Amino acid sequence: MKTLLCLGHGYSAQALARLLLPQGWRIIGTTRGRADSLVSAGIEPVLWPATALGPALSKATHVLISIAPGPDGDPVLAAEEGALAEAAPHLEWVGYLSTTGVYGDHSGGWVDEATPLTPRTERGRARVQAEAAWAKLADTVGLPLHIFRLAGIYGPGRGPFEKIRNGAARRIIKPGQVFSRIHVDDIAATLAASIARPNPGAVYNVCDDDPAPPEDVISHAAGLLGLPPPSAVPYDTADLPPMARSFYAESKRVRNDRIKTELGVRLAYPSYREGLAAVLKAESSG
Repeated sequence: MKTLLCLGHGYSAQALARLLLPQGWRIIGTTRGRADSLVSAGIEPVLWPATALGPALSKATHVLISIAPGPDGDPVLAAEEGALAEAAPHLEWVGYLSTTGVYGDHSGGWVDEATPLTPRTERGRARVQAEAAWAKLADTVGLPLHIFRLAGIYGPGRGPFEKIRNGAARRIIKPGQVFSRIHVDDIAATLAASIARPNPGAVYNVCDDDPAPPEDVISHAAGLLGLPPPSAVPYDTADLPPMARSFYAESKRVRNDRIKTELGVRLAYPSYREGLAAVLKAESSG
């Protein structure tokens, strides 16, 4: 029986589970305490790090890692490297969810999977180190590792519509700033395509076809609601928390050719226009 162990059963893992469960997959997901919500979704919960992962890994044929590195490195490797090494011979696929933040700032220029990793943020540097640590383990024990560098994730429950409705949204204007993004359902479709066509050692950018300035996305979302665009605020004078400000430290356009040519992915939402329309429809019907 195909069994996926999700280390960190969060937003992206939930989307993948919704694809695989109807196909007869068994899904095991780690959680720190919200076991009831996993059970109601058909997921077998494992309390981690309170419980060792060895027994769950022994049942898994596939593993998805979506737990971010912390100040002391990757927490999964720190606690479970031995168990992962023991499980490696019977695992068919391992996916690690990273971020396009590993590329750093390119002043709006294009990057692909071969672009050198030059992150400017602490989060980006931590991801580079985590990717390297997972790749080292994969080389050492034969783990069938695939790395997915995700752009900005959005989808139902993670769209801009609530902030626009309540007046909290702003259009932060920083000339030349562009971001790449990806709908969560297209993440799930890409992961499923990789599972069907494994290529250990592969690295994939996961993003849509249309990198765009963030203010354009907010304006379009407001238009979908029949509302005027939120007020424009220059980046230099915007009162942004450190996390939000760090996103504006890097500007780049991310290429996604590899997921199309190697995995045959056809994006359901090739730009934020289709994606936001779907999010609004999903949130309105929910």
